[in-house]
Amino acid sequence: MDMTTKKRIVIKVGTSTLTHKTGRINIRRVEKLVKTLADLHNSGREIILVSSGSIGLGMSELGIRQRPKDIPTRQACAAVGQCELMYMYDNLFSEYSISVAQLLVTKYVILEDRRINVENAVKRLLELGTIPIVNENDTVAIDELELEIGENDSLAATVADIADAELLVILSDIDGLYDKDPREHEDAKLIPVVEKIDDAIWAAAGGAGSRLGTGGMHTKVIAAEIAAKAGIDTVIMNGMDPEVLYDLLEDNQVRGTAFLAERN
Repeated sequence: MDMTTKKRIVIKVGTSTLTHKTGRINIRRVEKLVKTLADLHNSGREIILVSSGSIGLGMSELGIRQRPKDIPTRQACAAVGQCELMYMYDNLFSEYSISVAQLLVTKYVILEDRRINVENAVKRLLELGTIPIVNENDTVAIDELELEIGENDSLAATVADIADAELLVILSDIDGLYDKDPREHEDAKLIPVVEKIDDAIWAAAGGAGSRLGTGGMHTKVIAAEIAAKAGIDTVIMNGMDPEVLYDLLEDNQVRGTAFLAERN
């Protein structure tokens, strides 16, 4: 997998990467993420950012400490948090003279008979030199909120498919896929490459995510499978230091799990 040739890249960042454990924005990390993405954009790569974090940010803004159990409160948190999220990205990317665009979508919008609209919008935004920032529209789409399944992982894979991306990168709070849960087993070993997603991989993908996010490794493997079927390679890696993206795309050795695309 030659990373140096990847031009159009979807990068998904989770809530736990964007925030402290308190739920408030990790300013230093977000600034570093934006600076890195801006630099990659300046190098000629086309970047699409799929960003979680709206509910976590909304919780912080509204003074809610525990993730709400009722749908209306989660919708309210998403509505407030989405404003905060885009305000933050717009301000930070503008420092590098890069325009961003907000795309709030639902699974109904990306069904076969409607996805052409999203496809056209994303591709034109890339042509115009912007960085599209995509999120599930949690304020009106409650499927994710009801199921707690971390839909932004599979959303990122679907967006990668729609945009004809060459690579999907999922930045998480874990290094990649282990043969067992590293939070519970000290002898857990990282799986560097997955050529085929089989029963053993699904078994290894069990486990939950953080308090502020909803996605565990299971949803990330679902995303990798969606991308693989679309002919797109996927890398799951730790996003605590966003500058690791440089090493990945320069084909230097990085700690993570690469899921190889299905080749016809």
